[in-house]
Amino acid sequence: MYLDSLKNKNIVITGCNKGIGKAALENFAKYGANIFACVRTSNSEFIKFISELKKKYKVKIYIIKLDLSKKSNIIECVNKITEITKNIDVLVNNAGVLFNSLFQMTSEKQLKEIFQINYFSQVYLTQIISRLMSKSKKGNIIFISSTSGLNGDYGRFAYSSSKAAILSLTKTLSKELSNYHIRVNAISPGLTGTDLMQLNTKQGIIKSEIEKISLKRIANTNEIADVIIFLASEKSSYINGQNIIVDGGVL
Repeated sequence: MYLDSLKNKNIVITGCNKGIGKAALENFAKYGANIFACVRTSNSEFIKFISELKKKYKVKIYIIKLDLSKKSNIIECVNKITEITKNIDVLVNNAGVLFNSLFQMTSEKQLKEIFQINYFSQVYLTQIISRLMSKSKKGNIIFISSTSGLNGDYGRFAYSSSKAAILSLTKTLSKELSNYHIRVNAISPGLTGTDLMQLNTKQGIIKSEIEKISLKRIANTNEIADVIIFLASEKSSYINGQNIIVDGGVL
């Protein structure tokens, strides 16, 4: 089975204590990968979840504190990982923030804050980890963008811009890192049943958007995680520099 290619691989995932990241974490564990679960905070429920996964799938999972708003903490995070292993096979840049604000009402402070988490911090983390991958002459980097980065959703100027920047970054890195046998791809989910989406999207808007989706429903987090697993596996070995849109088919 092609997913055997994930067995004993070392996976770094950011923002995996909820939503898409948590679903990806569980799927990677299911297929025998060792995971560095990078989260800003963890509670007893998440710690229990990790413990159960380790016991069920006989894998190693390390909870690593990562505050993407602080460059120094990104360095500390990678240092903790490299104390355990120098070999990182897959990096999943999943963590992100979202808020609604019209262009005219978005302050410079707000714009800088969302780009810090959704773009600059991911650039810096990827720079460090890609250097490690380059030494190994192999690696796989996956960014979680958004259809908002393509569509420029109303009232989400800052968020859409940050996600569009990720798509441009993906294209450039896929070319620059290919000489080191490192693949770089992005996934752009449409409406997905995460807490982040539910908290920042009115029910009326969700309902109207569902009418535009050919499958007439929003995605669940496992459906996005399945695409992450595919890109991380050898089954996607000839896919590089691509953005996979997972939106249920917009009419």
